[in-house]
Amino acid sequence: MNETLPLFDDATVPARKLAARLSLLLIADGADFLTRPVERAAVDFEGLAGDRHRGFTRKADSRVPWYPRGTPIRNTRQLTLVAPDELALIAGRLELPVIEPSWLGANLVVEGLPDLTALPPGTRLHFPGGACLAVEGENAPCRHAGAAVARHHPGRTGLDLAFVGAARGRRGLVAWVERPGEFVAGSAIEVRVPAQRLWGR
Repeated sequence: MNETLPLFDDATVPARKLAARLSLLLIADGADFLTRPVERAAVDFEGLAGDRHRGFTRKADSRVPWYPRGTPIRNTRQLTLVAPDELALIAGRLELPVIEPSWLGANLVVEGLPDLTALPPGTRLHFPGGACLAVEGENAPCRHAGAAVARHHPGRTGLDLAFVGAARGRRGLVAWVERPGEFVAGSAIEVRVPAQRLWGR
């Protein structure tokens, strides 16, 4: 006999449409982890033109331990998004004056959305230039990003590990391109959050 899942009607969150703004656009076109600001950039199904995370596929790493390291998998981490208020919170937890988005290899800095990192997978971000991003999920903090922060504060020891704990739940999102178009710094973003239902298992 098949068992059915409870529907949790009282815990269903309806679909919503929200407004935000792309305050800063960055690309990683060098050999290192850092990104640099640009005014506008084309985006296609592979990601941002010139960005190091561009591509239809990527190699499996520690984030997907169910595949052998190096296995080609679909690239659902084409772009990374962060929010200024969340970066300020992380900096405060680490007793730092600031953490710049470029240190973390961020591509898009999004303003106007409370709890950016908590946006659910499947959220769509629509841009005036026709582009649409699909949110894959939270960008879990790692020591690589922590090491990038530590390089800007050489007098502090242990920042690479401390960053992982301080940034948990506030590190931002990863996303992939659902529709090509253009990003322009300062433009509005229409955010469509899908209806959500708690899973009861």
